[in-house]
Amino acid sequence: MFQLNNIVNQDISLPKALGVELFLKREDRIHPFVSGNKYRKLKYNIEEADRLGLKTLLTFGGAFSNHLAAVAYAGNTLGFKTIGVVRGEELSAETNNPTLVFCRNHGMVFKFVSREVYRNKTSESFIDDLKHEFGDFYLIPEGGTNTLAVKGCEEILTENDFNFSHICTAVGTGGTISGIINCSQSSQQVLGFPALKGSFLQEDISKFAVNSNWELITDYHFGGYAKINKELIGFINEFRNKYSIQLDPVYTGKMMFGIFDLIKKGFFPKGSRILAIHTGGLQGIAGMNAKLKQKGFPLIET
Repeated sequence: MFQLNNIVNQDISLPKALGVELFLKREDRIHPFVSGNKYRKLKYNIEEADRLGLKTLLTFGGAFSNHLAAVAYAGNTLGFKTIGVVRGEELSAETNNPTLVFCRNHGMVFKFVSREVYRNKTSESFIDDLKHEFGDFYLIPEGGTNTLAVKGCEEILTENDFNFSHICTAVGTGGTISGIINCSQSSQQVLGFPALKGSFLQEDISKFAVNSNWELITDYHFGGYAKINKELIGFINEFRNKYSIQLDPVYTGKMMFGIFDLIKKGFFPKGSRILAIHTGGLQGIAGMNAKLKQKGFPLIET
């Protein structure tokens, strides 16, 4: 879809006394707008849409969705029309939401729906109504997770990554961790750090994952999806200043906070080699900072 470049496992230097090594796979470097797991999830879906001769992509997302932005850019670049079904009717009046402006500038057409209606996004009647309104399209689920997305995420790990004892990733809809589980070695432990509250993820991941070498670490969601506090902001800014790596507040920031906390608590056995996956998602920082400014919170440094 796009040429991959600059994917390296960057050493996150830790004090030797901790007895573990930590590296970060820089999937965020794949592409400035279709980065990390968004590239992985879209790769085979866009190939399938092209094979079927469907030149319109329809998908779903919220106010600052990395997924919507990636679909809009990829579609515009590769010659597809794009439609975004957006959660929240009130967003139709927003003119300065950076994510939605980006999507509009790359040709995405929006359909704004109430949160109540949005809950029915997978129902057959809702999809039929969308087809009646927009004509034929290739449907990509919210967050991009389906069988083809998992297939793309199975390409995240390479043979060079098989010497790590632990693989860590943030979890949203479960597609990325499912692909990582499927391409991991049985001797490796895959740890998922959910960005939102709820027990449904266990079941969703089990639909796609073929191995059992995984678990979810559910203590670092910071109150729910897109919920953050000053402690997390401070960690993200400190991490950036120390390692020159930008983390996002919704996914990778929470994951890295959790990994550092678990290392301090002795969760990882001495001699562990940990590989964390940077899944990208940095475009949402501008929108988050706008919200933080309204609350009088510190901003995420960029």
